[in-house]
Amino acid sequence: MLVETLAFALIGLIVGAAALVSLPAYFPGGRALTAGTALVAALLGGVIMHFTLDGAFPGVSIAVSAIVSGLLTSVLARPDLAAGRLPAHRHHPHRVGGERHPHRAGGAHRRHRHA
Repeated sequence: MLVETLAFALIGLIVGAAALVSLPAYFPGGRALTAGTALVAALLGGVIMHFTLDGAFPGVSIAVSAIVSGLLTSVLARPDLAAGRLPAHRHHPHRVGGERHPHRAGGAHRRHRHA
């Protein structure tokens, strides 16, 4: 179990480092938070899987450790805050100046329809 625990910790550190190196702008929470989440997720996922399988399949435990670590680390990703990405708005941008709406006389902006 000691060797597996070290493998789980190593997997967590690798997943955390890979996330920070490959997409640093997606993780604004900080390096310690990202690496710590990956490490703890790998350890918990691996240990739970080890006890679930009674230690019979260490390869499966290691694979599940990597999957759980990757999934929980991806929860921290914030691609909407990455540099160079604009937030996706559902509404049209506000009109500047005296631009008139093509369907309304006088360019008046109405929020509600009156009967």
